[in-house]
Amino acid sequence: MAAAEPEILDELRRLRARVPQLTGALAASVDGLVLAHDTPGVEPESVAALTATALGVAVRMSDMTGQGDLRELLVRGVHGYVATYAAGHTAVLTLLAQDRVNVGRLHLEGRRAGARIGELVDAEAADASGKAPAKAAKPATRTGTARTRTTRAPRTTATNARTTTDS
Repeated sequence: MAAAEPEILDELRRLRARVPQLTGALAASVDGLVLAHDTPGVEPESVAALTATALGVAVRMSDMTGQGDLRELLVRGVHGYVATYAAGHTAVLTLLAQDRVNVGRLHLEGRRAGARIGELVDAEAADASGKAPAKAAKPATRTGTARTRTTRAPRTTATNARTTTDS
């Protein structure tokens, strides 16, 4: 992935400029190898390895629950967020963000950057194999009737139960 590394690094830097609350950005292979990083104060190889481990669990959970291919993973800690986005077929984008980040903006920009990085990585992989880059499949268009929601059953647990996110 050496040829795409400068372009990936440029994308990471542009992303950090668009989302000032980002404290780091890293592109890695799904195997945990660093492709490019802009992660001051954080060991990129360790983050990439942990991302690969978390990705394995998240992919299995998504598959087992029938949610389809994994698109993103979000972890919230006391001091901020770790967000991982699919980046093509063989890479992921991991972002580190402060707790005060606008999560909607984080997702919007993370998804866009992940798509761009995925294009770069997939194109380089296709060039290396001598094959033309595969075109991304278009999302299925909705036809027929609209989905309807069913009414939820009443909760059976105590109403005073608290979680760690309650204040």
